[in-house]
Amino acid sequence: MTVPHPRYRRALVIPVGMAMATSLAFLPGATASAAPAPAPVTTGTTSFSHVVNVRPGSDTGQVKKAIARAGGTIVMSYHQIGVIVVHSANADFARTIRKVRGVESAGATRTAPLPAQSTTDVGTPKVLTAGDLADVEAVEGQDPLQPLQWDLPAIKADKAHEKSLGSDKVTVAVIDTGVDDTHPDIAPNFDREASVNCVTGKPDTTDGAWRPGAAESPHGTHVAGEIAAAKNGVGMTGVAPGVKVSGIKVSTPAGFFYTEAVVCGFVWAAEHGVDVTNNSYYTDPWYFNCKNDPDQKALVEAITRASRYAERKGAVNVAAAGNENYDLAADEITDPVSPNDSTPTDRVIDPSECYDIPTQLPGIVTVASTGAKGLKSSFSNHGLGVIDIAAPGGDSTAYQTPAPPATSGLILGTLPGGRWGYMAGTSMASPHVAGVAALIKSTHPYAPPALVKALLYAEADGTACTDPYDIDGDGKVDAVCEGPKNYNGFYGWGTADALDAVTR
Repeated sequence: MTVPHPRYRRALVIPVGMAMATSLAFLPGATASAAPAPAPVTTGTTSFSHVVNVRPGSDTGQVKKAIARAGGTIVMSYHQIGVIVVHSANADFARTIRKVRGVESAGATRTAPLPAQSTTDVGTPKVLTAGDLADVEAVEGQDPLQPLQWDLPAIKADKAHEKSLGSDKVTVAVIDTGVDDTHPDIAPNFDREASVNCVTGKPDTTDGAWRPGAAESPHGTHVAGEIAAAKNGVGMTGVAPGVKVSGIKVSTPAGFFYTEAVVCGFVWAAEHGVDVTNNSYYTDPWYFNCKNDPDQKALVEAITRASRYAERKGAVNVAAAGNENYDLAADEITDPVSPNDSTPTDRVIDPSECYDIPTQLPGIVTVASTGAKGLKSSFSNHGLGVIDIAAPGGDSTAYQTPAPPATSGLILGTLPGGRWGYMAGTSMASPHVAGVAALIKSTHPYAPPALVKALLYAEADGTACTDPYDIDGDGKVDAVCEGPKNYNGFYGWGTADALDAVTR
């Protein structure tokens, strides 16, 4: 049986968490026609979620009537981008609605009924003694845990902070599993007005709805800390500790990131002044969404519209490349995990026709991961023409060991409940780039997204291909890098540079 991958972008490692006062905790770790005559509606006992895509700004009155006739209930209509979220128990809903005049595409967003079934993380918490914290010696001018953050000097963020911490007029939205805004390292920089729960595909602005539940993943909170943990004498320091961070919760309690939620997240960010979005996940249930499948085509279209809308409104969208060591520029890839919310089967796909979304969508900044030695992380996806930039995401200490006083090859971040902990993955690389993009926006407040991205790439430190790439030292090549130093399949335009972001 194929084990489902975590939907969020992290490697399969056991993260280590540090309790705020006295202890460390180990926590468990992508052709319209005239409307037909009403057909009999074949309903089942369970409801599925769908997206119906129409021409943006068009009169959708007839489409909405057809949706009702086909047994659909509209949850939310995003007229700005022409995406309608619908629930229906009609097994033929998508096929029926695709025939309606004005409908450009439509598809089910999942293969399991509402709500989705879940898998759980592996491992149990392990609390260490206060003595473990005694080994961390605070450095003057740094937050207490900053000596453990080898990733900050790796992108010159420590030097950047001597020039600027970033502007509180810049907001980075963490589109993820939720953010614990009560954390002492996040609370000073949290933007409540730009935060929301989008899990159902409809914005829920209830106070605190953006927070993860007690049994939900700490992933989004970790990402938020990497980006903007305050430089406040407590805990750790983010890449851009002076900017604002918001939480846009898009994953179900079971940990699934469905299209309707992701669409809601991008639209919310677009309309609430967000400057950068971080997307450390792939959209369920398909790792790759193939355009020759009518359902998957509709999902690609919906999220493409939403992410482009966010960019038109001023947001730079940053996304993790994924953790399977795939060459995303290859002729074919075997996808063994889709659909991950029901019964996955092996399928061979062409990544130029089947997309990891939002990672491979136009305009997205796609981020690969590096370890403590600056090499591509053992797990990181790659591919010439796909990877835009690289940043620290961690790796096994057996492969890439950091220099003392840092002891872990993973990335330190905030965890719910006032804790800190280590995680690794392209999930952790993406927020480093989101933080650098926020610093660029702070330095150039009137720069549109296209200019921010151009500066991000121009300021990156060219990083030559690792050739041969034998990360585990067993004498076998583990991945092949193509391209020159300043633009290749492992590191894109290079490794992100925070110092240039605040000085150029």
